[in-house]
Amino acid sequence: MAAHELVQAGVETVLIDEKLAWEKPCGGGVTFKAYEQYPFVKDAPHRSVAHSIIAIEDAGGVALDLNKPLLIFARKDLNQLLLDRAVRAGARIEKARVTEARPGNAWSLATSAGGKIEADFVVVATGARNPLRSLGTQFRAGDTMTALGYYTRVARPDIDIQFFPGFEGYIWNFPRHDHASVGICGKRECVHAMRGRLEAYMASNGIPRGQFYAHVLPSLETPSWRENRVAGNGWLAVGDSAGLVDPVTGEGIYYAMRSGKLAGSLIAQGKVHQYKQAIDAEFADDLAYASTLAHRVFTGRYFFSANTRRLIQFLRHSPRLRGIVQELFAGTLPYVELRRRIKSTLRATLAEIAVNGFLRRVVQ
Repeated sequence: MAAHELVQAGVETVLIDEKLAWEKPCGGGVTFKAYEQYPFVKDAPHRSVAHSIIAIEDAGGVALDLNKPLLIFARKDLNQLLLDRAVRAGARIEKARVTEARPGNAWSLATSAGGKIEADFVVVATGARNPLRSLGTQFRAGDTMTALGYYTRVARPDIDIQFFPGFEGYIWNFPRHDHASVGICGKRECVHAMRGRLEAYMASNGIPRGQFYAHVLPSLETPSWRENRVAGNGWLAVGDSAGLVDPVTGEGIYYAMRSGKLAGSLIAQGKVHQYKQAIDAEFADDLAYASTLAHRVFTGRYFFSANTRRLIQFLRHSPRLRGIVQELFAGTLPYVELRRRIKSTLRATLAEIAVNGFLRRVVQ
């Protein structure tokens, strides 16, 4: 995204990428907010899904129709689309890993292919496992989550989200166009225990294991958002390398694309000093607020039961709450607005739950 913006503005741009298009470990969901803003992503093979099952281990599930479908991509296909778009615009691609980036009158970049490249400016998009420690977010203890899972040929027609009481994370089952990504992401639990949860879920649902994957995702704690290092002298960081991932859902595709576009545009305009302010105003401030909620969302309690269990129970009876969750799936409801909306509608939501729950019992 950054390279496309730069070459469109007439800036000579080299895109250095060790893997190019690859099957990045994640569900691959692209929200309505992302594909409405960047409709060209629909040119990559994908699956449009408008139905979800949200469940918790010991309290069953609830079906939720999505009025704005989620598009599910294989990351290899989506990455290839973005790379091809940059190349068509005029970017030059080097298939290599940057092993060193030295500042000076110009940046001197050394690559794993033995090459040397000089550049006036560097955009860092190396993910959470950033080997260039002096550039991009400085991850501290607690600032990452683990994602792991399997690709399998058994794909269901809907999205399945599974919560567990006391676990800060969730399982996903996302159907792609020719396979499914079934995985788990979370914090504060060891990989062995998370993998056990996932494999038990797959066994109970008759899902065979395929290719295994594991990865680290940013999940910044609140203090880290306040001091997040996304820019410096002659460089900007975008996507995961800037920590730009939703601390609650782990979603990062939209933030990677948007930060890349903003970075390229501002560099081309000579306004790099505006980058942090721009991403803060658009979404980073809201993600920082989300970091204050994440732990409580998954492990907190409401009315003497786990928040996630109450969510399932309330979704069964409240159209208002279902509307709010639909907006969360679409990516159109900021977390600050979510808090205001829930507080302002709580009384009406509880009335819906009480009336609809009573009527359901009467009918039964």
